Amino acid sequence: MARHSTHPGGASRVRRRALLGAVVLVVLVALAGLAAYLTRDGRGPAETPAPPPSSPSGSSSAPSASGSSTPHTRPRALPVPPKTHDPIAFGKAAAAALWSYDTRAYSQHDLRKALRGWLTTEAKYADPASVDKVVPSAVLWKEMAANGQFATAKVYEGHFPNAFTRALQEDPGAITQAYVYAVTVSGKQSIAWKGSPTGGAESRATTLVVQCRPDRPCALVGVMPSVAP
Repeated sequence: MARHSTHPGGASRVRRRALLGAVVLVVLVALAGLAAYLTRDGRGPAETPAPPPSSPSGSSSAPSASGSSTPHTRPRALPVPPKTHDPIAFGKAAAAALWSYDTRAYSQHDLRKALRGWLTTEAKYADPASVDKVVPSAVLWKEMAANGQFATAKVYEGHFPNAFTRALQEDPGAITQAYVYAVTVSGKQSIAWKGSPTGGAESRATTLVVQCRPDRPCALVGVMPSVAP
């Protein structure tokens, strides 16, 4: 995954991430606290970690004690965005989709395409690069597929970050230009592979930018580079 930092498109990804931050700043003028999270570590990876190595020995996480967190052994379909006008409900669904994959059921290209289908159709707000960043590379995907690796997600909680809530309280009308919300989601990713159906589990947290206009269902804008509390 380190090779991505030297990819010719790396600079454009950084600029795109900066643009996402600028858009949120324009839409939510008073959101100074959230702006810090959007701009800091702009050259780093998204908060959602990459999947672990495909071999069982590479996983350092112990299996979850809860049966509800054990990955399903049946191949899973590609993620489909929910039809909801609730930004927190959408953010939780989006986080679950971003933390899940199944190399047995579809290709890396198919997953990237499906996740891009969650993005808003308003190009000036959409940040597809931040979504692509959480999908394993084609090379890593091939290695994972050889072991039948897959992951499922369990979402525990979703909320508006503190800075976002304060900004809305101070200026409720600021959001009515683009209806862009920040949503922080926490949960757990469970991973398994051939020969290890229970696999291991690891905590996850991410902050997403979600657009929920009154006249259409919510859509994803992008993934923030840092988690906003």
